[in-house]
Amino acid sequence: MSEESNGRGRRAAGRRRRKPPARRRALAIAAWSAAGVVLLGGAGLGYFYVKFNGNLKTVDIDQALGTDRPQNVDNGSMDILVLGSDSRGGANGEYGQDDGGSARSDTAMIIHLYEGHKKASVVSIPRDTMVPRPSCTLPNGKTDPGGTRTQFNEAFSTGGAACAVKTVEKMSGIRMDHYIEVDFTGFKKIIDTLGGVEVTTTKPIKDGASHLDLAAGPNKLNGEQALGLVRTRKSVGDGSDLGRIQLQQAFIKALIKQVKSIGLFDNPKRLLDLADNATKAITTDKALGDVKSLMGFAQGLQGIDAGDMQMITLPVTTDARDTNRVAPLTKESKMVWDALLADQTIPAEATVNSSGDKSTAGSIVQ
Repeated sequence: MSEESNGRGRRAAGRRRRKPPARRRALAIAAWSAAGVVLLGGAGLGYFYVKFNGNLKTVDIDQALGTDRPQNVDNGSMDILVLGSDSRGGANGEYGQDDGGSARSDTAMIIHLYEGHKKASVVSIPRDTMVPRPSCTLPNGKTDPGGTRTQFNEAFSTGGAACAVKTVEKMSGIRMDHYIEVDFTGFKKIIDTLGGVEVTTTKPIKDGASHLDLAAGPNKLNGEQALGLVRTRKSVGDGSDLGRIQLQQAFIKALIKQVKSIGLFDNPKRLLDLADNATKAITTDKALGDVKSLMGFAQGLQGIDAGDMQMITLPVTTDARDTNRVAPLTKESKMVWDALLADQTIPAEATVNSSGDKSTAGSIVQ
């Protein structure tokens, strides 16, 4: 969708979004992970403050993209791009052949926080969606020209976080206020530190590729099992990435409930371990790249529960040129982006014709 078609609802250049009210807790896999940092607020533990600051990794999206971005919308909302990195380098090598540290965006979600930050919409983008990719600066300083037909997750492997953000902004017309990335190993440690996450499966799940073997009924997933669940694809639903997205969304809601129920404040060791693992696991945009900023961001999300979240998959259909890929539904995708630009709920009719709503995988996990 062109930037011109998204002109409605944009604000004048140079104006900043209104600051959200102070609340706490994060709201997607990486953002919730950052909640461990927030929970240290007010503890007066200067040593840990410095330690956790040193754990954080950042990328300067603003400097990388300059002015070639959509204008912000002055309506109190906020948009965050959350990526799950599937690099097979280093400690992640057990999940596939070492790729030398290069990575792809195995999971991609746009989180839209509505004005007041009491509810949110989450739009998952299938990694095999065929989209136009803008030109991006490569790590060696050269420029990749992009293309009119590229697989979505190649933006991250080609030009890193900045290219992924630029691709999302071009396809949506929405400026991303923040960027958060979490990797496989960090995700596992966070779940283990939380003491696991409880889910109920309506049928057994056995997936050789993700090494997951769950019986039907209640299951308390450790970090390895949780990672297996959010990576499972072929053994659930229609066997596509669309089914995996529904599993991821179901798990996120279970994770929110778990974080809110375990009483982190009553367990100082768990609290500190969570903060340590979380800050090691995530990469953020520069604006969130210190504990104080991360605390302020996550404090604004305290009021959001699982029931306050609308979760959808970007409206897609089978790609006309490759049945193993999907393509955005033009009309329905525009409805999604227009709704978020206007800080409105995504209309139900936007997903009626989408292949992303036809998988049964989401009903397997409760």
